[in-house]
This record gives sequence, structure tokens and C-alpha cells, in this order.
Amino acid sequence: MVLESNLPKPLPPSLLNQTFPLVCRPEGWIPPFLIPAYGSAEGHGGLVFHMALLNEDLTGLAKTSLFPLGSFIPIWAAVDQKDHQPLLLLLEECVAATTPELQSASLVYPIITNKGCLADGKTGNSRFLPRYHSSAILLYLQSFKFALGEEVYIHCKLVAWDPEVFDIEKKACHYIKETGEWELLDDPSQSDLCKCCDSSCKPRLKRGVDSGILRHFISSLNELFSSIFI
Repeated sequence: MVLESNLPKPLPPSLLNQTFPLVCRPEGWIPPFLIPAYGSAEGHGGLVFHMALLNEDLTGLAKTSLFPLGSFIPIWAAVDQKDHQPLLLLLEECVAATTPELQSASLVYPIITNKGCLADGKTGNSRFLPRYHSSAILLYLQSFKFALGEEVYIHCKLVAWDPEVFDIEKKACHYIKETGEWELLDDPSQSDLCKCCDSSCKPRLKRGVDSGILRHFISSLNELFSSIFI
């Protein structure tokens, strides 16, 4: 899946292509970066998932894919809510790879593993940012050394889930270095669900709302990693 351009923002069809002369920002406000280019994929049950790189102040799409080593790359993902029941968007797995399709021979760097554990947050400083809506998630990924001189692809498995139900398979956990503990993004009081992040979050037979895999191609990363690895 490559980046697409001029896609409509993920709102119900009745709201598309209309202009609303409003400047107020009530609770639940949807950021303006939903309008420009981003990747898109359709899940098994007809849900539409999106991913995009944001600029550093989170107000729009990134204008470049060049990121200095150690800087942060804001990655946004969302699922179209439409007329569905409330949905919780989760990043179940994410890896950086040197190929547009994951293969057994692909060189990979794990970012999110173990059913929603942000592994890169323990070795680096990556973290999830607070949600503005349950159907979207913001990953603040610290750039890292990987695949000198090669194009890099970020592959993520996106899952839409019941926002009222968390378990060891359906979660978004990041590591808090100040406390030395894993924390559940959406409800820190349930952070015990993240304890398996240091071992194995064994799968259980439960059925989710829907899931889809979105392979998000970050363009011009040949130049990115050529400039990072000095």
C-alpha cells in the first residue's frame, strides 16, 4: 500500500464536500490533518483504515520524510467510524522493513509487538500520545538506525475493537521510564494488562470487531537513512 493523495477525510458521506463556517473546537474535535494525503486500506468487514505521517506540531501532514536521527516521527492511524458502534483503534503489530511486502528474508526492526506493546519505547523514547478520539491513535516514534541506504517501509496491523473492553490481546501499552513500568494508554488503572509485554501476551480465542493490515510506505526514505547514518 502506498501513500494516496486527495482522499476525503474519514467522515460519514453526508458530511463530505460541504463547507461549515465554524471556528469553535468542542470536545471531540477532529484535527485538520484528516483532509490531505494518507494511506488507506479496507478491512475484512468493510471498515476503512488510514495512516499518515504528521508534522511536528500535529497540525497537518508531514511535508518531508527526512527525519534526523533521534527526532520524533508522529504517525497517525484511524478507522472510519461512520455508522458503526463505537470503535477503538489499536496498533497490534508494527515493524520497519526493507521490503514493501513482508517476506521471510526481509530485514525487520520491531516497533510494536506482543499484541500492542510499544517495544521501541523501552529501548528508545517512543510513546503513544493521548487520544483525541477512540477511533484514532497517535504513535510518537523516535527515529532509529536501520537499513543504511535502503528504502524503509513501516508495516502495521490495525485492529478495530470494543472501546469498553481491554485484555492482554487488545491493548495499547507504552513504557514509562520514570516509573520503570508499562502503562495502558487508555486506562492506566488497568495497566496490569501490560505486564505480559516483557514476556509473552498469549492469544485467547476472542472475536474482535474487525481488523485490517495497512502497509504504509514512507516515500524517499532512501534519502532519509542516507542522511541519518553519518
